[in-house]
Amino acid sequence: MPEVTTPQTQPQTPGQTTPPISPRPSAKKKGGRQKVIKRLVALGVVVAILAGLSYGIWYLVFRKDSTVGQPQFQEAQIGTIQSVVQGYGTAVPKESAAITLSAAGTVQEVYVTVGQQVFAGDPLYTIDSQAARDKLQKAQENLDGLYKDLASLQEEAANLTVRAPFSGKLQEVQEFQPDQSVGKQATVATLVNDKKLKLSLYFSYAYEKDIQVGQSVDVSVPAVMRDFTGQVEKINKVSYISPEGAVHFEVVIVFDNPGTLTAGMDASAILTAKDGTAIYPYQNGKTEYYETRTIVTKAAGPVVGVGNLLNYANVEEGEALLTLGSSTIDSDIRAKQEQINTAQQELETAQAGMENFNAVAPIDGTVFSCSLQPGQEVKEGETVITISNTTTMLVDIQVDNRNIGFIKAGMTMELTDQATNMPCMGTVVSVGMQGEVGTGMTTYPVQLSVDNSGGTLTSGSWLNYKLVTSEAVDCVTVPNQSVKRVNDINDEIYTVVFVKADSKPENAIEMAPVKAEDGMEQQDAMPTTDEGFWPVPVTIGISDTYNVEIKEGIEAGTEVFTNRMTDQSMGW
Repeated sequence: MPEVTTPQTQPQTPGQTTPPISPRPSAKKKGGRQKVIKRLVALGVVVAILAGLSYGIWYLVFRKDSTVGQPQFQEAQIGTIQSVVQGYGTAVPKESAAITLSAAGTVQEVYVTVGQQVFAGDPLYTIDSQAARDKLQKAQENLDGLYKDLASLQEEAANLTVRAPFSGKLQEVQEFQPDQSVGKQATVATLVNDKKLKLSLYFSYAYEKDIQVGQSVDVSVPAVMRDFTGQVEKINKVSYISPEGAVHFEVVIVFDNPGTLTAGMDASAILTAKDGTAIYPYQNGKTEYYETRTIVTKAAGPVVGVGNLLNYANVEEGEALLTLGSSTIDSDIRAKQEQINTAQQELETAQAGMENFNAVAPIDGTVFSCSLQPGQEVKEGETVITISNTTTMLVDIQVDNRNIGFIKAGMTMELTDQATNMPCMGTVVSVGMQGEVGTGMTTYPVQLSVDNSGGTLTSGSWLNYKLVTSEAVDCVTVPNQSVKRVNDINDEIYTVVFVKADSKPENAIEMAPVKAEDGMEQQDAMPTTDEGFWPVPVTIGISDTYNVEIKEGIEAGTEVFTNRMTDQSMGW
């Protein structure tokens, strides 16, 4: 049998206690403890996942990043800025002429060919056209007739107002009422010129050589017991025979009326012969008005106005005495004038038609087209020759409202032909004042003149243009994004740059608090004084694509805010 060994017990010394031996745990109790540990580990993992998700949501949605968005800055620099206008336009000849026939005809001679250089006045062709001659004659006759009609209407309109033909006194005045219908040749009044009086006397032919026109005469009017100085106005060699059988001639004497004389007064006159003896008339005469005229209407119509139409009223030459009306005369005159304008245009067209049947070149240039051949029958309205002067080309461009103020007539502009890449210079000849509103801006038409004496440009050439409208040299510049518009605490608007400084600069302003409705983006866009940036007002000048000129407010070397750092700028 195998040998069984039993454990040996150690002998105890007196007073020594033997420690009890702990029992080994059971397998069932050990398995339960392991399950608790696993559960705790799983719970920890779940908590960690939930914490990670919460942090991710907060990071992406709710956090205010104190690292991403850190303000960036750079120093204000000394540099040069140019404001440039550039674009493209199409070149066209400055002068072009197209000759279009105004009537049919037969081509007699053709003096030019396509491509030929011509000068103004050079003959182009000869065409025979009876139709053109007939058209010109008819147009001239029509215009002449219309002018006669207009003159008649204007005379009728003038005759509606009856005027005094000379200064004098009215007599035998007729009475007129408003709206009274008056016909032509109706008597209005008798007008006498009593400013002067005349006296007809008869003298013996024995004094024929002693009396001349213009000779001074002493006129005596017994009724007023006064003498007046007159002169011989006319001598009529008539044969007035007195009862005594003597033959006499008539002398008409004129003298001024002082205002106290009238017609029908007895008067006599004494002339002086060359030898100094007095010459007496055969008998006394009676005074007459210097001129007497019956005034009549020359047009018919209703009475619309009555002037100083009274017996013995003194009137001046041209004074309106009676005015008649007409409901159609004004419209008739206007219609006739319109007809004349149309007829004048027709006559000019007919005259031009005759000229272009023996045409000469209207401008210097090159013949671009010619469709004529000798013996050819041509029709009215055909364009038979075109001439263009390409020594000077015009280019139309559009300039936006930001730069139009810099464009002035006479300025030069650099151009480049897109097809040949050849440079040329253009001169501004006109600047349009009426702009065309487009998307985001208004553009204005500008026309350039380009010297093409070398013939490098053709009609329709595309040209790029470039013009430096303004330039600032050795100026303080900052990036465009550094310039901001802000409100101070008094709600005044300032143009500022944010200057990096340890303390507030003297010229810095105090900004108004950002309103909640302005949003977080605006608040985050502006640097704060806590970050060491202060808003300083500046005066800006011109700008280009990247930088802006600072005229006042900061100096070169000043550190200014540009933007905030983004995740991409940090490499995240």
